[in-house]
Formats: sequence, C-alpha cells, structure tokens
Amino acid sequence: MGEGKTLPTYFCRNCENPLALGEDLISKKFVGASGPAFMFSHAMNVVVGPKIGRKLITGSYVVADVMCSKCGETLGWKYVETFDLKQRYKEGMFVIEKLKLTKKY
Repeated sequence: MGEGKTLPTYFCRNCENPLALGEDLISKKFVGASGPAFMFSHAMNVVVGPKIGRKLITGSYVVADVMCSKCGETLGWKYVETFDLKQRYKEGMFVIEKLKLTKKY
C-alpha cells in the first residue's frame, strides 16, 4: 500500500486540548462569529450546551454551543436539528471557528 497523507489533529488554541481529528474534517467553507470555521463529523473533549433556536446564513436551526472541556472557551456549535431537507446532512455535525483552533501533524 502507498503512504497516505498525514492528517492533522486539531487542538484548542487556548489550552491545547485535542478537539478533532483530520479524518473527521468535512468542510472548511463555514463562517462563524469570528470568521472562517470548519465542519467536523465528530469532536472530542468538548461540552455541548443547551439546545437553542438560531437563524444562521443558510436558515433556521436548533443548535447547541460547543465549549472546550478543559478551558471553557466557546468554540462554535453543534447542529441538532434543521427544518430544511437540503440542510439535513448538517445534523449532528460540529462547526468550530478557525481562530479557536491550532493543528499539529
């Protein structure tokens, strides 16, 4: 087998707590409160807050804020529910703002 590309691990920029694996990165084309954001299929070492309704660029959703389990920094959100069938793929996904992340290989 050929050698595969090494994927990074993403960490909290504030405390270096590991948050997500490169293999779980779905998209880099999201926008958060501080600018560019990444969508992940899975996140680790996070605390998921209460569900709230929120109007985002692509419609209305039920989301939950996501915080670092070590330092408490608000990182982004988790999509809980959408009412638009075209956006349903986002349910269960995590969006973490790029400025809140650092990565290591």
